[in-house]
Formats: sequence, C-alpha cells, structure tokens
Amino acid sequence: MTPLRQRFIEDMQLRNFATTTQRSYVHYVADFALYFNRSPELLDLEAVRQYQLYLLQDRKLSAQSVSTFTSAASFLYRVTLAMPWTKDNFPRPRIPETLPVVPGPDEVRRLFQYIPGIKNRAALMLCFGAGLRVSEAVSLQISHIDSARMLLQIVHGKGAKDRYSVLSPALLQMLRTYYRIERPAGPYLFPSWSPQRHISAGVLQRACTEAWQLAGLPKRITPHSLRHAFASCLLDSGVDSRVIQVLLGHKRIATTARYTAVSPAKIAATVSPLDQILLPKRNRGHRSRQPKA
Repeated sequence: MTPLRQRFIEDMQLRNFATTTQRSYVHYVADFALYFNRSPELLDLEAVRQYQLYLLQDRKLSAQSVSTFTSAASFLYRVTLAMPWTKDNFPRPRIPETLPVVPGPDEVRRLFQYIPGIKNRAALMLCFGAGLRVSEAVSLQISHIDSARMLLQIVHGKGAKDRYSVLSPALLQMLRTYYRIERPAGPYLFPSWSPQRHISAGVLQRACTEAWQLAGLPKRITPHSLRHAFASCLLDSGVDSRVIQVLLGHKRIATTARYTAVSPAKIAATVSPLDQILLPKRNRGHRSRQPKA
C-alpha cells in the first residue's frame, strides 16, 4: 500500500466514514490513477474533468456513479492532499430524481416464499420488518435484540449513528425460529464461516435477486426495496413521517419524504377533482364504478 493510499484511508477513518464508503472511494481513486497511469498527487483538476467525461461518455456510468467518484476526488485533493480548491472546483452531473421501486405487500409475501435458506430469509425480513439497511441487517448482534421492550438496537448505522427500530411480534417469532434451528455462535445473529464475522451484504443481495427471478415478479426487488416498502406500509397505516424518519435513521426529513411520498396506496386513494363534479357523493368512494351518462 502506498503512503498516499494509507493516508487517504486514515483520513476517512478519522471522520468515521462507513466501511462501504471507504472501499468505494479507494476503488474510484485507484481507477482514476490507473486511467492516467500516474499517481493522483501528480494530476490536476483538468484530469478530474477529463475522467468525469470518460466515465459519462465512454463507460456510460450513471450520474450517481460519477458523483461518487467526484466526492472521492474532492476528499482526496481537499483533505488528504490539502489542495487550496473548493467544492466549486468539482462540478457534478445532475442526478435524475427517479421514483424508488416500492413492492406491495403481496409482492413481498411472494418474494419471501422463494428466498433460499432460513438465514437469508430471516435477514431479509429484518430489512422489511424493521426498515434496516442491508449492511445493518447482516451486522446485527444478538445482544441488540431487546425482546422485553420489542426494540432492535442499530449500532453504528449509516453516519456512525445509533438508533432503535421496531421489533414486531411476527419478526421476533421468525428470529426465534431461526435461532433455534441455526444456534449461531459468537456475537452476530448471522455469522459467516467464522463466528466472529458476519455474512456479507452481497450474500443477501444475491439471495434476493434469485428469489425475485424465481417468483417472476415484474418489479425488480432488492434488499433496499424492502426498506422502501417498510416506509411505504407505515405511511399507509397512518404513522407520522417524523416517526418513520427516526426508524429509518434519516438525518433530514426530506430524505424520508422521498421514501414515503410515492406510496401507491396514498396516491390511489386521492379523489380527483373530476370525480367531484361528475360523480355523486355516494359514489366517490367507489371509483371503479362508471358514471351514468
């Protein structure tokens, strides 16, 4: 490992960057250096600009991926190399505001029927039943399950923040069944080959993809889709968005609003102004009926 890479990683660790973020930043900066076959400390802003265009035009990467590289380059030059540059020197492509994929309860129920292995099923049920990120689900420790208060303690979630999430009776029953069958040793609920290590997020992502394909569902469902579905179902049940924000571990309510604003049930239940003028009041709750001529 070069001294620059070592310092780059240490600077991220000092700021409590998530492990996944550190790996992503190192990956993008390494590819950047490989593209020019030079150390990043010998490159300048023009090189960053050229590489951004290469990622967009030649490799056809998404705006989100290019933005991640830009964040990595900005941190490298402005923090690790202490260059006198500002955020304005690192322009980003505009990221399209696409709606998240939100599977309905019936689709989630069908997906779970095809998930291979009780360990994968239990971990993915945490994503849907408690709104956990896939990284939080795989790293959950047995001691963080508080069955007396029906709570899950999420330690060092995104942004190194701790929080609590709900532990429903159905989820608790599923986790107890899994525990009786698997008897996991060590601190983690879902241990890997070593009791002192947990399974990787990739294991759950592959299991979810396999189940989605076998179920033949039209919507692509990922572990993060299950987290979206958790928020959407709570919104449909009338749970306050501030409570949903806490359960999801969002820093800003605007982030939660993006999850919950696309609730299909809420949108479908909205009465159109056309119904108000064409349909009698007694029929507005039954919009499937055709108005009389």
